[in-house]
Amino acid sequence: MKEITFHKMQGAGNDFVVIDNRKYGFALDQIIKITPKLCDRKFGIGGDGILVLQPAQKAEVDFTMIYRNADGSDAGMCGNGARCLVMFAFKNGFNATQTFNVHDNVYEAEVHADNSVSIHFPVHVQPERRTLNGYDLIKADAATEHLVTFIPQEKLEDEKELVSIGSELRYHPEVNPPGSNVNFVCAEDGESIHLQTYERGVEGLTLACGTGALASAIATHFHKQQQEKHATYTVKVKGGTLKASFDFNPDTTTYHQLILTGPAHFVFEGIYTL
Repeated sequence: MKEITFHKMQGAGNDFVVIDNRKYGFALDQIIKITPKLCDRKFGIGGDGILVLQPAQKAEVDFTMIYRNADGSDAGMCGNGARCLVMFAFKNGFNATQTFNVHDNVYEAEVHADNSVSIHFPVHVQPERRTLNGYDLIKADAATEHLVTFIPQEKLEDEKELVSIGSELRYHPEVNPPGSNVNFVCAEDGESIHLQTYERGVEGLTLACGTGALASAIATHFHKQQQEKHATYTVKVKGGTLKASFDFNPDTTTYHQLILTGPAHFVFEGIYTL
């Protein structure tokens, strides 16, 4: 049996188990194996996923981030998780300005004086319209796979229906593998949206999804056929408020310079026996 120190963190209600793997040297297959146990809300610590701070695997970064969904699957990038891991790194001796990689992508981040964190995404997004099972959707992959659909505010509160639709689309043959997260958006006037996200790997609605916030802001700008070359959206989720900003190239209908800003909080720390 082995004891590990962990931290529980949350970003806009998206909650995570955080491990500093510089201390333990877990291999990836070991991380995948223990993730469902650690994230179990009845028999474990509980979380939407696990965040692992790894020694830098690229010369140009401060550290490497591993993120796994609660079921152990690879989520690609997790925006809320990235903010939490950057805050964790900052509190453990790293600078307020950091670089880290997730797989091959290198991200930049800043911890602000108000304890919010900004993550700069090195990706370009070119949205496309899709129709699946009669639902009009916009596919906007912001470092991980996302589908976005627009619904009235009253339907945004019908969580049972959102879970039903989300699970139906998440497993649709045209998006498998690896499947997609599904975002339900109510767009207000101006640059403000309400969002609920059905997350793959969690297989349910979460209080927030960072990459979903970026994807949904981009999809809203695209859906409204707006032409502003820079925009910042306020994204209201169950767990709080996020800011999603981007630049837009109207000639190529491509979005770039993506920045996600939001909170990152410590909840508690403890020792877990594997």
